[in-house]
Amino acid sequence: MQDREDREFLDELKLILDSSLSDEEKKERFLQFHVNDIAELLEALDSEGREKLYKILGNESIADVFSHADNVEELIGDLEPDKAADIIESMDADDAIDVLEELDEEQRQEIVSLMEPEAKEDIKNITKYDEDEIGSRMTNNYISILNTNSVKEAMKRVIKEAADNDNVSIIYVLDNENKLHGVVELRDLIIARQDTKLETITKQNYPFFRATELVSECLNEMKEYGLDSYAILDDEDHIVGVITSDDVTEAVDDELGDDYAKLAGLTEEEDINESAFQSVKKRIPWLIVLLVLGLVQSFSMTGFESVIAALPIIVFFQTLVLDMAGNAGTQSLAVTIRLISGTDDGKKRIFKSILKELRIGFFNGLILGVLSFSFVLLFLFITKQGVQVNSEFEISEAIRGASIVGISLITAMTVSSFVGALIPVVFLKIHVDPAVASGPFITTINDITALLIYYGMAMLLFQLV
Repeated sequence: MQDREDREFLDELKLILDSSLSDEEKKERFLQFHVNDIAELLEALDSEGREKLYKILGNESIADVFSHADNVEELIGDLEPDKAADIIESMDADDAIDVLEELDEEQRQEIVSLMEPEAKEDIKNITKYDEDEIGSRMTNNYISILNTNSVKEAMKRVIKEAADNDNVSIIYVLDNENKLHGVVELRDLIIARQDTKLETITKQNYPFFRATELVSECLNEMKEYGLDSYAILDDEDHIVGVITSDDVTEAVDDELGDDYAKLAGLTEEEDINESAFQSVKKRIPWLIVLLVLGLVQSFSMTGFESVIAALPIIVFFQTLVLDMAGNAGTQSLAVTIRLISGTDDGKKRIFKSILKELRIGFFNGLILGVLSFSFVLLFLFITKQGVQVNSEFEISEAIRGASIVGISLITAMTVSSFVGALIPVVFLKIHVDPAVASGPFITTINDITALLIYYGMAMLLFQLV
């Protein structure tokens, strides 16, 4: 559909808002649209229009709209604090937290102080977990029944709770101590006869996660099962919330953003609205590391002044060797990070993967080394350039000059592939996220390695030691 018919639905929603229909009729018409469409309308209206929409839809419907709005801070700014508190406490706790995080500290504290104790407790139960723990991603939007319920009693409770909790495809079965006993799928509950024992349709070996487990360690298992929701338990097996498929999608997106940040050499993902000073704090640590490595690379060049003075033409091909080595290392790095970020079985195959990357680097280097040797030799032959300073063209010297590039490429790509596969494993062993080995870090390491190999090969072949 072309951009939702070029946003024509907004015009239709505005017509409903400005029509002569009663507020009840307008609400009925509005609720025929997806809540995301109403969120777009809300953001497109002025303050007066928003106030009319708030009055028509009521707090609970507006709470759903706020969960899909982008510019929440501006929308909250139009409301009196008590009205904002009423709307936010009508949200699922995880959505309420997302909205509150968009506000400045003073505004947030004022609104929270006006919220009902139960809503504040729900928010507290989620915010007590660190951002990298799965408990921080959970929601209180789920339906639970007791394992002592009959099928009829369970169905009545589901119907009653469905008005406030829309995650109904999986119903959580608890014992009298609020511990997870198992789950019942809604389909099984619907088709069960009234005299069927609840225990016979309860699945007790369903996947669950501890609230303190790391998000990054849970995502792969969640993606493998592909369920609509998963129970989140504390250390005593009490259910403290659930994480839904929407939450999983959001978590995956955040992890990708975090990995992308690390690929760029950042310590964590930047917020586009944060201050320049905050961004500097996130960028500077790895930039300092890269500065040190860059200085090592620069200083290493000083040891080859005699080589550059005697064989100035080889400087022309330095970039070729460094770039190809960097590319090979980055490829191996990507494969290894993907492997160790996957299942436990993937981690067991790390050693084989390192040896495989070593072989791949060698064979790729061999192919490209032969090609580069041929091209460089052809170049020297056509241009009749001498390899050594103030020397005439000689085929033997041209072969040696081309060999510097060819052999260096084979060696550098082999070593870089090995290093690219090894570094993430080393980081994993010292409990540092392997993704930080990405991007600029691995490139700089491989540049230093390739540089030493390239000029070392030149010294060896032309006996410049």
